[in-house]
Amino acid sequence: MSASQSLQVTAEHVAMRLDRFLDDSLPELSRSQIKRLIDEGAVTLNGGTSKPGFKLRGGEEICVVLPDPLAATAEAEPIPLHILYEDPALVVVNKPAHLVVHPAPGHQSGTLVNALLHHCKDLSGVGGELRPGIVHRLDKDTSGVMVATKDDRTHRYLARQFKAHSIQRRYRALVHGLVAETMGTIDQPIGRHPVHRKKMSTAARSSRRAVTRWQVLRRYEADRMTLLDLSLETGRTHQIRVHMAGMNCPVVGDPLYGGASRIKAIADQKLRQMVAALQRQFLHAWQLGFEHPNGLQMVFQADVPSELQEILCYLEGKYHYSLTDLEVPPRSGPVEMIPDENS
Repeated sequence: MSASQSLQVTAEHVAMRLDRFLDDSLPELSRSQIKRLIDEGAVTLNGGTSKPGFKLRGGEEICVVLPDPLAATAEAEPIPLHILYEDPALVVVNKPAHLVVHPAPGHQSGTLVNALLHHCKDLSGVGGELRPGIVHRLDKDTSGVMVATKDDRTHRYLARQFKAHSIQRRYRALVHGLVAETMGTIDQPIGRHPVHRKKMSTAARSSRRAVTRWQVLRRYEADRMTLLDLSLETGRTHQIRVHMAGMNCPVVGDPLYGGASRIKAIADQKLRQMVAALQRQFLHAWQLGFEHPNGLQMVFQADVPSELQEILCYLEGKYHYSLTDLEVPPRSGPVEMIPDENS
């Protein structure tokens, strides 16, 4: 039986569109899902149906009939997982590069979802039929920390944090070009590229706000490369890759946004060979922090994988630097760290 949820419109929501109000109130649902529920009459306003663009007046009672969680049709597969943490509510993994997060055209099997279904057997269903338990994603060739949920309550709890941008997400990226400033913020909207449908763009006709904060960790002057620590305020598709390319500093090895085309220009032959052999972008989600449904603030870390570490070690040795100097303190203040104990 489908569940229903009642929502009360208060004075602060006056003049807000109905679909926007539901998007804020029900973070586990996508905008397209909300529109479909309204169009299908699953959303009633004071007992009657309405339209997505209806302007709220205040005081209305909205009832939403939520769809039943869909059973996962993806096959469970015994794919090895690097588990950082697990409890009855969620599981945190260190995703390797080349692993697609969920089934999609061209990748119907061999994904993180297939692996999680085999490992957990009890993932939440609100993420969608082919995305059980998934509340966020990493690109196929980006490695790092991800969390998946095992029940619908946890899924909704974490989805609200992602929508409120309260999740702590930090990345390491090696980019082409020398970034002059020590730190900065990129606030450029991102949407689907008008011509190249596999790409995103800051010049799209339809886009959403995207904010990336970055800090320089190291400049490798002779090789014209910069190592950055980045944090996401928003989580748009390809966000860091698009924003870096917009600064004319594409991520090293990125085949879609200009990083791969820069390989031939690397003067150091050994470095050029190492980058050419990567077969991935130099982008790693090294830290993820969120509030567990039990109220505990949790932060997980995963070391930079060996194929990226090898390049860093070569650069650090070449410039007589030390990798131990690269750590920067958490931006959100003191928290209990849960490191990657298997790396």
